[in-house]
Amino acid sequence: MDPTGNSGHAVLDSVELARRVRLHALEMCRRGKSSHIGAIFSMADIMAVLYGRILHFRPAEPRWVDRDRFILSKGHAGAGVYAVLAESGFFSTEKLKTHCQDGSDLSGHVSHLRVPGVELSTGSLGHGLPVGQGMAYAAKLDGKNHRVFVLMSDGECDEGSNWEAVLFAAHHGLSNLVAIIDYNKIQSLAPVADTLGLEPFAEKWRAFGWETQEVDGHNHEALAHALDRAPDKFSRPLCVIAHTMKGKGVSFMEHSVLWHYRSPQNEEYDAAFRELNESHHA
Repeated sequence: MDPTGNSGHAVLDSVELARRVRLHALEMCRRGKSSHIGAIFSMADIMAVLYGRILHFRPAEPRWVDRDRFILSKGHAGAGVYAVLAESGFFSTEKLKTHCQDGSDLSGHVSHLRVPGVELSTGSLGHGLPVGQGMAYAAKLDGKNHRVFVLMSDGECDEGSNWEAVLFAAHHGLSNLVAIIDYNKIQSLAPVADTLGLEPFAEKWRAFGWETQEVDGHNHEALAHALDRAPDKFSRPLCVIAHTMKGKGVSFMEHSVLWHYRSPQNEEYDAAFRELNESHHA
């Protein structure tokens, strides 16, 4: 599948793209003294597969009418979106240095204002899927063939607005809608299981009428296989539950609730930078 919509822009191999997204996000969070690096790292492989292998888009024509729509519902991890958009050609990677700086377009929570490639400003959890299913429903009514992808956090599945959208999408047979859950098992201040347990998670989505697959959210082939489907061959929306690791890619950030809000500075930044670069040469 040509993710560029024949624009001629070459997209990186998805594994290398994921590594660059993590490196960019690490630097962005250091410069802006912002947080959520653990949440960015857990979804980096998902983002890389979407932009490197799945989505149809044109960086030079960000409002191309036939583009696939992508919404990051877990908007606090917006640095990851900005990084993958820059690497995909929507704007210069130099712009990433302004992240969370006074007057910058690149706010901490992802914003569509003056940022080509961003469909929706998010941050208030539980809004991405309801808006995404509205986009998918409109596309279906208009006879359009593009798809709508919504990347959600596991913690935001506590929100009732999501389950209303889940019901609506199944009722209307929105086979052009894909919900991806970044299931890293840690939210805000504690494990998901201790905050509000989701299991049996996949069975819930299936009971609500969705096609549901569980995959390793860091396995690019498994992700691509799950996400690359023709909506006209199905009658139901798709949920991909991606089992991920908070802080994936940096050993001292992995499985740690600390890195939801902590900013990587000084020795911690240096150590993380080394690990990400060493993985490239391993």
